[in-house]
Amino acid sequence: MRILFITATRIGDAVLSAGLLGHLLERYPGTLVTIAAGRAAVPLFDALPGLERVLTIDKRPFKGHWVNLWTATAFRRWDLVVDLRASAIAYLVPARRRVIAGKRDDSHHRVEELAALFGLDPPPAPRVWLAPEHEAAAERLVPAGAPVLAIGPAANWTGKQWPADRFAEVARRLTGSGGALAGARVAILAAGPERDQAQPVIDALPAERVLDLVGEVDLLTAAASLRRCRAFLGNDSGLMHLAAAAGIPTLGLFGPSHTRRYRPWGPRAAFLRTPESYDELIGRGVPLSRTQVTLMDGLSAEAVLEATENLLARTA
Repeated sequence: MRILFITATRIGDAVLSAGLLGHLLERYPGTLVTIAAGRAAVPLFDALPGLERVLTIDKRPFKGHWVNLWTATAFRRWDLVVDLRASAIAYLVPARRRVIAGKRDDSHHRVEELAALFGLDPPPAPRVWLAPEHEAAAERLVPAGAPVLAIGPAANWTGKQWPADRFAEVARRLTGSGGALAGARVAILAAGPERDQAQPVIDALPAERVLDLVGEVDLLTAAASLRRCRAFLGNDSGLMHLAAAAGIPTLGLFGPSHTRRYRPWGPRAAFLRTPESYDELIGRGVPLSRTQVTLMDGLSAEAVLEATENLLARTA
């Protein structure tokens, strides 16, 4: 059986779709899968069982990226095409069955929305597939020893970034004397271009207890590294969803994004949002894509510390 699985451009959305993909692999053993995804999300599937091919969707003028995808897929008969981008591709390639995402519904979590395409209840949880080399690399980066608190201080735009000094304050209080993770190390994770967002947190913590992983890991090594951590604290981001999919206790911080749709998924995940609602934040009159200051300043360090301690206690 051959499946064409067309998924997201962004890492977080691709992670959320991985539960559905996992369900299909379990339902149809021995399936060969072709993944079509945006360049940032493609590495997420490098260790996928039954992976036959990966097609990168690089946006081009005049919808040229869809033409390229059609050219790469139109001359093979597919047993199942799953199109989570709701493009025309699923209708233009030969397939025995087509499942195509419908109109976005913000009243449901994205995981629930995807599960409904196949009538799945409960929804299959997001997951991540790793190879031995990712585990080995993570062991070098996060060696055995004191517990590790992972922090993801970056986000894909400034409005969603909780202030770096508050991340540092919470980390110091959690890992300092008398803290819930007293003596723990702190791993800072972010992509290389996000160094400016992460460096203030690194600089504010004792150097001997910091594991600086900024720009050092690919997606799957990041997932393997997260699995070696006691918990993750970070902004609403692809890394947050990766941490939850890796199965570690995950606290996501939210402001100008929908918690109902994009909260971290799983029994060991939690979220905390600003006192202001999404609608109140976007009502400030500044287009979100142009916001150059955080919209997360209403969320106090004290509130985040308490929420993190509660998560640690619940998952002890």
